[in-house]
Amino acid sequence: MTDYTPTPADKFTFGLWTVGNVGRDPFGEPTRQPMSAPYIAQKLAALGAYGINLHDNDLVPIGASAAERDRLVSDFRAALSGHGLVVPMATTNLFSDPAFKDGAFTSADARVRAYALQKTMLSMDLGHELGATTYVFWGGREGTEVDASGKLLDALAWFRDSLNFLAEYSQSQGYGYRFALEPKPNEPRGDIFFPTAGSMLGFIPTLDQPDLFGVNPEFAHDTMAGLNFAHAVAQIIDAGKLFHIDLNDQKMGRFDQDLRFGAENIKTAFMLVKLLENSGYAGPKQFDAHALRTEDEAGVWAFARGCMRTYLILKEKARQFDEDSEIQAALQAYRVQDSELETLSRGFTPEKAQALKARSVDRAMLGARGPGLEQLDQLTIELLLGVR
Repeated sequence: MTDYTPTPADKFTFGLWTVGNVGRDPFGEPTRQPMSAPYIAQKLAALGAYGINLHDNDLVPIGASAAERDRLVSDFRAALSGHGLVVPMATTNLFSDPAFKDGAFTSADARVRAYALQKTMLSMDLGHELGATTYVFWGGREGTEVDASGKLLDALAWFRDSLNFLAEYSQSQGYGYRFALEPKPNEPRGDIFFPTAGSMLGFIPTLDQPDLFGVNPEFAHDTMAGLNFAHAVAQIIDAGKLFHIDLNDQKMGRFDQDLRFGAENIKTAFMLVKLLENSGYAGPKQFDAHALRTEDEAGVWAFARGCMRTYLILKEKARQFDEDSEIQAALQAYRVQDSELETLSRGFTPEKAQALKARSVDRAMLGARGPGLEQLDQLTIELLLGVR
């Protein structure tokens, strides 16, 4: 493959809030002008994107009149149709408005929790109107700064009650949503509830309809906390819960940077792409990132093009990895097979247990064996650097 130009078949998506990011940060005002949703649709379609995702207020400002809401939605739908784009996923902004400063579904104020449900139902209506089939929940304000509030167990129950309510709402309306819960270990709250993929996977079985719920992991969220994102995604895939995924990049230990995919951790990005492609994941791949604050509009589209191009380059590298005879020989040597022991080690029976207990093991040989991982990793680096 020499042409890394994306097409809609690649299922690359961007949020309105990603390419639409105006470059504001906690220390500085915007560096770019806002762009309308129809204009964003036009530009992304020209780059080969598959779709656009959105929070409710990315399209419809909070407090907009019914007439304004209908006009904005109509114009956006026309742009989507005209440029051949879809909206695979929708979500609710439950973090920007001051009403959610101490949480939305986990607020200690019952009035806030009710408002969060109201806002989310209206957002679900909007998402369905635009064709979304996946609904993401990121609990950016679901957490605490002060645990003396004593709401930890109550907050988990409130969150559970809210998700159960919204799942029933979706079914009552015939929307058919699948819900993806998005973990994040820190920021913007002092401590966020459900910080990791494992915590989400542990929580989902406690819901009334767990089959409707999966996970939406994000590269930057695990990386900022020093975790291995590919490991988290593998666990989610193993559980059958990868409903959606956010791709970006991040320097460890920094604020949530949402860098261009592949901008920093190229080896982890490669392992992630290889995992997604080899596992057969067929869902949308969203680039939940934004252009550097230094950039003008031309830099925004260079950023978007770069995210998709890097993924396709790494997809090609994954194919080369699987076809490289030296790499495959190293992998074969690493994985020692023993059909008799594998049979004894799977599917407990008392007889197998006794046979394993009676087995003579050459522990010194096992400890002395070198699995060849240094060479395997070097071969991987050489492939990524383009010398293989």
